[in-house]
Amino acid sequence: MQQRHRTVTERLLYAVAILIAAFCALPHLGVLLAAVSAESDTLAHLAQTVLGRYTATTLILLALVSVGTLLIGTGAAWLVVMTEFTGRRILEVALVLPLAFPAYVIAYAYTHLLDHPGIVQATLRDITGWGPRDYWFPEIRSTGGAAAMLMLVLYPYVYLLARAAFISQSATTVFAARSLGRTPLGAFFSVTLPMARPAIAAGVLLAAMETIADYGTVSYFGVQTFATGIYTSWFSLADRAGAAQLALGLLAFALLLAVLERKSRGQARYHSGRRREPVPRTPLKGGLNAAALVACSLPVLLGALIPALALLTMAIGSEQDILSRRYIRFIENSLTLATVAAIVTVGAAVILGSISRILPGRLTGIALYVGRLGYAVPGGVIAVGLLVPFAAFDNALDSWMRDTFDISTGLLFTGSIWVLVGAYMIRFLAAAIGAYEGGISTVSPNMDAAARVLGQNAVGTVRRIHMPLLRPSLLTAGLIVFVDVMKELPATLIMRPFNYDTLAVQAHRLAADERLEGAAVPSLVIAVLGLLPVVLLIHRMRKED
Repeated sequence: MQQRHRTVTERLLYAVAILIAAFCALPHLGVLLAAVSAESDTLAHLAQTVLGRYTATTLILLALVSVGTLLIGTGAAWLVVMTEFTGRRILEVALVLPLAFPAYVIAYAYTHLLDHPGIVQATLRDITGWGPRDYWFPEIRSTGGAAAMLMLVLYPYVYLLARAAFISQSATTVFAARSLGRTPLGAFFSVTLPMARPAIAAGVLLAAMETIADYGTVSYFGVQTFATGIYTSWFSLADRAGAAQLALGLLAFALLLAVLERKSRGQARYHSGRRREPVPRTPLKGGLNAAALVACSLPVLLGALIPALALLTMAIGSEQDILSRRYIRFIENSLTLATVAAIVTVGAAVILGSISRILPGRLTGIALYVGRLGYAVPGGVIAVGLLVPFAAFDNALDSWMRDTFDISTGLLFTGSIWVLVGAYMIRFLAAAIGAYEGGISTVSPNMDAAARVLGQNAVGTVRRIHMPLLRPSLLTAGLIVFVDVMKELPATLIMRPFNYDTLAVQAHRLAADERLEGAAVPSLVIAVLGLLPVVLLIHRMRKED
């Protein structure tokens, strides 16, 4: 009877894992079916009107952000690991801070500072006496401006991975290059950089996936990309077929980036393991010391400190009351969505990871891989992919109930909070799975075998052995998902229930109405909450060092 009970429990856990994977695959299938079933005239119209512009702008933005994050992240990582300069220990940690800010939040701050009526240009005109047409100033609301905002918040992806790769390298390779006549910079390009290339490529591809998924920044700056095109087609033009076909194109590109990221990460094996000897830092003096200090200070200053001060100044001068009943409702909605989504997402990650460990096989491996794909898919694509099948089901059910019982069921799923939570789970499940795998790798399989010998079934092993040991990792995963949900904009805009607004939606609405000082208040709350996982990450960096 105990063996039968154990088998039934494992089968139940197996079935739940397959259901989670099927739900994660639903947006991909929904977008594919909606795009294929749409009339070809829609695609032809898109090709003649906006498809070329969307493609060109998205690729330009992607190229600019990729190059920018590569240079900033890799350069800063090399300086803090390989050299010694004034303020290095502080900047080594501070370089992670821009990760707490969503790109659309610092876009609001820099628009307030750099736009034509902003502080910088107004001060310039007052000092020089110039008129509006007497000088040239870079346009912040442009493709280049959007790329700059994304660079400032996404370079930490490259910095963190490059820093870890540089630290893990042994000094013997650098010594060999120096003995052969290479300068410190020459040794970097000939030895250090090639060895860290897979990790750096993975960071750049992560930044690239975030770039194509961004909606808040590009929509506010008026930059027409696939992400803005999906939202415009769905809401402004009520063209569901066009939105689905644009989403399919963006989905294909996102999945291509995911495959590239996976392959680049899979190649990063030759510098793994323990360091035999740490790389000695090269002391910098004089002009080189000042140059390194400026190079590492600028990303922190532009990506965190200036936006924070600008938002704080704007918030103080705004008429928004954070303690009003309206704002309390925004905060409650945001916290409710983030908390529920974090619990559901971490639970799904534990189920997928546990079944893959307990019952390894091809199907469980595929289920775990499908669960990872959501991170590469923009929130707008997930929203469209879920709304298409659930809206069809709601309409079919309502029609049947009307014909049979003369009762209207309305929108049971499409207008509910649970479908939105499901979209969050799909979008951020990869982060939770990564945290789970990082923790479970320290649990020996012998402990699982001992638990099974002592009579524990699959659920008992997970509950009594895995969960207590994984508590720090799962807490980290829940915190990361919580903050990511607070910042998520496109999926929330498309799928939120009627009159159910969050802090991100409120910030976007006020910014769209050019009420930047008002948008600073919810933006500041989002940024403060975004500091939580960053502080945790900094603590982990210090502990590992």
